[in-house]
Amino acid sequence: MFNRDGKKKEGEVVGYIGKGVEINGRLSFESTVRIDGTVKGEIETSGTLIIGDSGCVEGTIRVGTTIITGEVRGIVEASKRVELKSPCKLYGDIKTPSLMIGEGAIFEGNCTMTGSSGRETFQYGLKGDEPGDGLLQ
Repeated sequence: MFNRDGKKKEGEVVGYIGKGVEINGRLSFESTVRIDGTVKGEIETSGTLIIGDSGCVEGTIRVGTTIITGEVRGIVEASKRVELKSPCKLYGDIKTPSLMIGEGAIFEGNCTMTGSSGRETFQYGLKGDEPGDGLLQ
């Protein structure tokens, strides 16, 4: 948990929400937290959020990095990276400079890619009932 200097190791999970646990409201933390239970509401951190296979989040996620193998319904905003790994199911919108979608992961929504400045540089999604639906915007 700590290195020789008494400091936390980077990337080490320091918080855990287990299977069968449900949280309603706002969750704010630093470092890395893993969710295998259910969170309904808002999650905010500059650190890393891991959503395990049995994890379910409904709401808004604002993080540095997130790695998802569970289910998310809502908005995901990451300042560094979003990783969707099988059997992930994400229904909602993503805003991040780096997106990785693994084989078998499901993503239904829109993705806005941002540059390192946080400004939007590219958007992918469906436009509506216009010719060329489903093409890059």
